[in-house]
Amino acid sequence: MWGDHMIVSSTEVQNNFGKYLVLAAKEEIIVTRNGIEVARLQSMEGKPHATIQESVLKETADSYPFKGRQASYEEFVELTRDEENRYEYIDGEIYLLASPRTAHQFAITEMLVTFHQWFQGNECTPFVAPYDIRLKRLNRNDPNVVQPDLMVICDLDDHLDERDYYTGVPSLVVEVLSESTRSKDMVKKLDLYMESDVKEYWIVNPLNKEVTIYGFENNEVNKTRTYKHNETAQSFLFEGLSVELERIFKS
Repeated sequence: MWGDHMIVSSTEVQNNFGKYLVLAAKEEIIVTRNGIEVARLQSMEGKPHATIQESVLKETADSYPFKGRQASYEEFVELTRDEENRYEYIDGEIYLLASPRTAHQFAITEMLVTFHQWFQGNECTPFVAPYDIRLKRLNRNDPNVVQPDLMVICDLDDHLDERDYYTGVPSLVVEVLSESTRSKDMVKKLDLYMESDVKEYWIVNPLNKEVTIYGFENNEVNKTRTYKHNETAQSFLFEGLSVELERIFKS
């Protein structure tokens, strides 16, 4: 500790993040990596415009300091309040969302066009990220915050809060895989969506040009099917909603 501030390494912050978040309310904490200052944590009390300077949040998806660390929902909200980067919060862990690649954007754009046309005049509406969705697992109170690549919402009018944020559960969600999100989307999000009353989950894989669709019922997988090559993916939930794989995968 030097003067009225404390100097700690990024490794120390990673291992004791909650502790230093509390200490930051009392004194400024300078975070270093290899002896170089990379971030400052300081109290926002009495400083309405103060933020986490050169925030530890503004790092790559592979190196941000609290990767793999546990944080409360309140900590997540506070840390990301004024951030320009995109984050998800699943089971107490914060995930930085990397910028999507061309194949990802190509697939989502083609799917959005198809979904938009199909749902015209319907009570359901397709949305794309960034759009925060707060989900609670079965029999758990702590919320999770995710940003599905594409989603279909059928209860929008009934679940908008006073700040115009959606508080309901999408009927259908779509995630496009990348190398960095593969395990999260195929394991963590599959489990989360299944336990949060989402009815259908599409996993779009540009790496092998496949689409796998899961239908959920009573918080369990009820149906599943994988489409390949030039097949047409068919929704279980919305009869007639389909996507031609050769249209969404960039050749």
